[in-house]
Amino acid sequence: MQRRHLIAGGLAAATLPGFTWAQGIEKPKLTIAVGGKNLFYYLPLTIAEQLGYFKAEGLDVNIVDFAGGSRALQAVVGGSADVVSGAFEHTINMQFKGQPMRAFVLQGAAPQIVLGVNPKTMPNFKGVADLKGKKVGVTAPGSSTNVMVNFVLAKAGLKPSDVSIVGVGAGNGAVAAMRSGQIDAMANLDPVITLLARSGDLKIVTDTRKLAEAEQVFGGPMPAGCLYAPQSFVEKNPQTAQALTNAMVRANKWIQQAGGSDVIKVVPESYLLGDRAVYIDGFLASKQAMSPDGSFPAKGAETALKALASVDDKLAAAKIDLNAVYTNDFVKKANAKYR
Repeated sequence: MQRRHLIAGGLAAATLPGFTWAQGIEKPKLTIAVGGKNLFYYLPLTIAEQLGYFKAEGLDVNIVDFAGGSRALQAVVGGSADVVSGAFEHTINMQFKGQPMRAFVLQGAAPQIVLGVNPKTMPNFKGVADLKGKKVGVTAPGSSTNVMVNFVLAKAGLKPSDVSIVGVGAGNGAVAAMRSGQIDAMANLDPVITLLARSGDLKIVTDTRKLAEAEQVFGGPMPAGCLYAPQSFVEKNPQTAQALTNAMVRANKWIQQAGGSDVIKVVPESYLLGDRAVYIDGFLASKQAMSPDGSFPAKGAETALKALASVDDKLAAAKIDLNAVYTNDFVKKANAKYR
């Protein structure tokens, strides 16, 4: 009789709003490291957090924000975080270093990184080759913004050592560095880019918010922001990875249906950098570069490897198992659940 009451009570609880069965989730409490959470690059992460999608999947997620993606990766390598919300290409670099990582849900279908020059310090800029000897701002050294700078420089016949890389973060510090003339060029993301371009403090050179331009720059589909974790974490915690993927796929789909005013109601006020109109413009500029369903493109890993190999001879000579750096298995189940 008592057992019957318990079962009935459990079924009743399962129908209550906000109640979620967390059964089978190996690690319901976990930490995600991110580098520049306010950027549209990571918008699906914020949407999943703010709209309660992680909680709905039975997860208690703590998101820790760092100055750039390379710092977020260090947090997972060091053991202070479980999962990274960061650039896909880090999974390739880490396999090369013997610390295999696996990406399991995509946030960005294109990098959304924009390279622009400072009209004050480079009024006569004609091409990327003019950046030789100049200071170039990135979110953090070693981050995806730095990788893109290296790649664009290489296409113009320059080496990474031909410029001075300066970490400026992804918020007001980046804006101030550009406006004060501390840097001559910058690789950054929205809303920082839209804010600077609109005020005349940045001249856009390369814009990978546009899918067609991103494919032209990188020579194929270039997967960007994603959730990735040590391969061992994904293998030991498949239900946890599935729950995270479910939440992110829901967020991806919400963004596809959202307008700028919808996003403004959800994100923290600090994300707006003091200008709602600029934030909305930035969202509209970046929206097409966001993944509609969390799936990794078939040739995406190949494109990312080519980009990295173009500036790293050792990586170019290495044997990388591209099938090991990502999986679409969790995404397929999530899309079956959230159509």
